[in-house]
Order: sequence, then C-alpha cells, then structure tokens
Amino acid sequence: MHVESGKARKEPGDAGRGVDRRALIAGGVVLAAGIGAGVGALARGSGSEPAAAAAPPPPSTGPALPFHGPRQSGVTAPQQPATQLLAFDLAPAAVSDGRAALRSLLGDLTRLLAEATAGTSADPRLRGGEDARLSSLVALGPALTGRLGLNAPAGLADLPAFPGDRLDPARGGGDLVLQLCAADRWPVSVLAEQVAAAVAAKGGTPRWTQSGFLPRTAPGTTPRNLFGYKDGTANPDEETAKQWVWGPAGGPYEHGTVLVYRRIRMDTAAFAALAEDRRDQAMGRRIGDGAPLTGAAEHDDPDIYAKNPDGSYVIPAGAHVRLSSPRLDGGARILRRGYSYDDGAGDRGLLFCAFMRDPGQFTRIQNRLAAKDALNPFLEHNGSAVAYVLPGVAAEGGVLGESLWG
Repeated sequence: MHVESGKARKEPGDAGRGVDRRALIAGGVVLAAGIGAGVGALARGSGSEPAAAAAPPPPSTGPALPFHGPRQSGVTAPQQPATQLLAFDLAPAAVSDGRAALRSLLGDLTRLLAEATAGTSADPRLRGGEDARLSSLVALGPALTGRLGLNAPAGLADLPAFPGDRLDPARGGGDLVLQLCAADRWPVSVLAEQVAAAVAAKGGTPRWTQSGFLPRTAPGTTPRNLFGYKDGTANPDEETAKQWVWGPAGGPYEHGTVLVYRRIRMDTAAFAALAEDRRDQAMGRRIGDGAPLTGAAEHDDPDIYAKNPDGSYVIPAGAHVRLSSPRLDGGARILRRGYSYDDGAGDRGLLFCAFMRDPGQFTRIQNRLAAKDALNPFLEHNGSAVAYVLPGVAAEGGVLGESLWG
C-alpha cells in the first residue's frame, strides 16, 4: 500500500476521467500494494533534521545490528532480505498467573533474541560465518492485553471488517506476534524454531507463521513489489514519525508503536497483461521510474489536485496513490516495512507490515481504498493482525515489556 506525503486540504469535486473499471476487470488486475522500508534515524529515538523522503538504505553485510536500544530493531533497522512472522496464542489463565507466565516468557525471548543478534547463541547453527544481520520485534495482541489488564495504548484494537475482505482466521490474529529479519533464510529459520520452543514451554501454541522476502536492490534505490512498482518512497522522517508512528513523548509508549499486518494475495500475471498506461493510472505512479503521474522523479510529491485541460484529475480519482494520500487524512503518516511472499501457484503477494501510533490511522486509509480503489477487484486480503510493539530494551540486563505491569 502506498501512503503519500502532503498537507491536508479539502478535495475539490471530481470531474474525473479516472480509470475504466470495466477495462481493468477485463484485464484481470490485482492490487499493487506496498513494500515499505524503515527510516534509519528512527532507531535513535532522538530528533534529526526532517528530510525529503528517500530510498530505503540497502541491507549491509557490516557489523551486527544492535539488539539493545530504546526501540526494537525490527522497526528501526534497515530492512533485510528475509523475514519470518510468527503468531502464538497463550494459554488462558487467571490474571495473576497469566501475567507471571508472560513476564517469564518475555524474559526468555529477550535472552534468545539478544544472544542471536550478537552472535553469542549456544546453538552452533547460529555461530560462525558472516554476520546474520538479525533484527526482531515482539508485539502483543489486543485480546491478550485486555485479558491480563496490561498497560497498552488505549486505541489498541482489532481492525473492523472492510468490504472485500476474505480473512482466514488461521492466517491472522494472535496473542503474541514476532517478526524476525536477517540477511538470509538460515538464521531466521533457526531462530524461529527457538522462539517456538520457548513459547511452547510456557504453554503457548502456534497460530500462524509466514515467510517473506525482498528483491535484490542496488544501493540507494527503492525496492519493487511483485507488480514491478517501486515502493517505500514516501515513508516518514524522524520528526514526522514522532507524531504519527511512535507513542506520545514522555509516556510509557514513547518508544512503542502498533503493527498492522495484512496478507494480500495478488494476481501478478493478470496485472502484467494490462497495458502499461492502465497500470500506471490504477497506481498513480509510472512503473519505469516510480514518479507520480504529476511529477518528473520518484521522490516528487504527488499533486492529487492537479487536473488535465479537460478537467479530469491527472492522478485519477480511483488511483491507489490518491486514496492513500495523507492529504486526505490531516497529514497522518504510517511507516511501511512490507515484504513479498510466494507460497506457490496462485498464492503470491504482499505482507503489508505498517507501524503507527493508532490503528485507526490504517482504518481510515483502508475505508477510502475499500470504497473506490481502482485496484479493489484484483486483490484479496486474507490475513490480518494488530499488535502493540513493545518499547526496546535500553541496556543489557533489561527485559522486554517492563512498562506493561504498571
């Protein structure tokens, strides 16, 4: 999903040429959704000069990514090529017993993740060789935080139903959600096995798991999604993220955020069969250089109000870029760190992973998209989850979730 920059203002009436929906359906298109990328400055948790949106930093084979810090590295570190998402349900228990079990589990996960990240795991499969560039996040679902009376953001809640959803309960939800990322599949797979064993030892059971990947991307350029479009162009800088991604300054959620996850199936072959100009109009960007239809370069700000001489919008009324624009939502921004997935013939698409202060931000975007996105006939949302991403562990000796118990 694209989310574009810009200030909010009232939308003028549409004289719209738009996208010929019947022609698109005949071509059998699907959603072109987003592969986002993190902003390096977000990891520091401190102010930096706002900057124009830039291409995401490429994965590196340099030193290990730090586990300790005010924010979890799974949100702030440069995206790595391989990812695994895992969700678990925790055993029902009395509140006091459930809180004690969760506190113990978070301690175990802190140790596992810190050792694997630093390359000090006792497991020989995670020792030796090049650095794995591991990053991770641990998050808690709204049912768990409510059941145990945990200190979580007031707005944490499951998403409402959206028109067109085809959600499979076996592909979404969960009391505990983790995302593991690395330079290749090997360390992600080994660490996922260790995490599952730690959760099982505390009475938890697997709910769903999903692997994903990013394409090879030249340094300083934006990755493309499976529809071939550049994505991750307009993520917020640090100053903007303080307002829309991270919790309020000075409070217990300051370095926490909320993950919204959507598994979106895409028909890539049918989309590729469309004429290029129709694909571009449906997206609102050019596939070649990633520029908005109103711009000359990828990082130009889309002008969703620009019109053609005949009065129609240059970026059509149903274009994905227009409907997800922050200008339609008071400037609200989300941080996208999506991945592609390929689970065999007929099941390829996007793992939409986005971070925001309040999941209501996503709800407003998706309501607009569900109502009139030109790509709607061509996608299927079949998995969904919301979870509170805990603040990081600031220093050695700390444990994930220390602010939950107040």
